[in-house]
Order: sequence, then C-alpha cells, then structure tokens
Amino acid sequence: MVPFSFLTIQSPSEGSYKESGSKFLSFAYPVNSEGDIKIKIEELKKKYFDATHHCFAWVLGADKSRFRAFDDGEPNHSAGDPILGQIRSRNLTNVLVVVVRYYGGTKLGVGGLIHAYKTAAEEALNNAIIIETDVTEKIAIQYSYDETSEVMRLIKEFDIKILSEKYLEKSDLLIEVKLISKEALVKKFTLLIQTGHEISFEES
Repeated sequence: MVPFSFLTIQSPSEGSYKESGSKFLSFAYPVNSEGDIKIKIEELKKKYFDATHHCFAWVLGADKSRFRAFDDGEPNHSAGDPILGQIRSRNLTNVLVVVVRYYGGTKLGVGGLIHAYKTAAEEALNNAIIIETDVTEKIAIQYSYDETSEVMRLIKEFDIKILSEKYLEKSDLLIEVKLISKEALVKKFTLLIQTGHEISFEES
C-alpha cells in the first residue's frame, strides 16, 4: 500500500570526512526520477574528475521500492551499502547521496571503508533539512460552463492544485490531489454525476 506521505530532504546538502590521508566529500540531493539522479552524478563526475571513486546510493518512490547502491570499484558492499544505510536509517526517499573519494595513499581495509563512507554520508544528511511531503495523484476533469461553481467549490474544499486549465465548449482541468483526500473527492464527483451534473473525470 502506498503511504499518504514520505520524508525527503528540502534541498542539496554537503559533508566531508578524512581518514589516513583519504578525503571523502559527500553530497545529498532531493530527486524525483532516475533521470534526475543521472544528471547529478554526471555533474559531480565532471567537477571532481580527478577523484579516485564516485560511490553513491539512492532511494525512489513513496513506498521506497526502487533503490540502488554502487561501489564504483571499492570492495563489494564497502561503499554503496553504508551510504544506502544512512538514507534508510532516516526513513528517507527521493534522495541521492554521492560520496567522492580522493585516495590518500593508505589502504583503509573493508572495515575502514565502511566507516568512512557511512560517516561521510551521515555528515551530508545531518546538514540536510528533512521535510514531509504529501503523495499526490492527478485527475483530469471535464465539465460544462454551468458546473463551474460546483467544481471550484470542491477544488477549494480539498485544497487542490490546478496543473493546467483549458476553456473551450467544455472546460478541462488537470488537478493534483493529495492521496489522503482522493477517495473522498472522487466520491463527491461521482455523486454529482449521478445526480445529473455535466461533469466527467479520469484518474491518471
């Protein structure tokens, strides 16, 4: 079941950690898609092109069902998993954390790497502002001019965001409704239709 809301971060944040000459720079980003993630990683790879590793983890979706951890050449599970663990420990989603490593000449061992990547990721997330975001869904509504007041009354009642509007012979609205309110809204639209109002809607 999809939750009605989720925790994410408000804006990008950074952190850092040093161990035995190695430097770990960490970056946390709010993201909404794998496309967003790819862009952020490519930007960091260009900026820190001379770094030894660019390790990362991300989680997407209100139900946190999509995720990935990437070690970028570090020993298996020594980098990506500790970063992912920090995202999960805060119950976050729609978040990308990248840790850029500059090797300092001293091997840290698997245990040392796990601690370093975990701490660097932790620093970036400690500096982030965590926010709760409502899960929303889109509904397309079509109605005649005479129904404008009824439709607008419901939009105001449910605090609905209008994404686009088109007024021709019939009016077309694309709205965004909070998932927690959607069932009640759909019931009200359905009741209006059943009592003869010229309104139709489609859930997307």
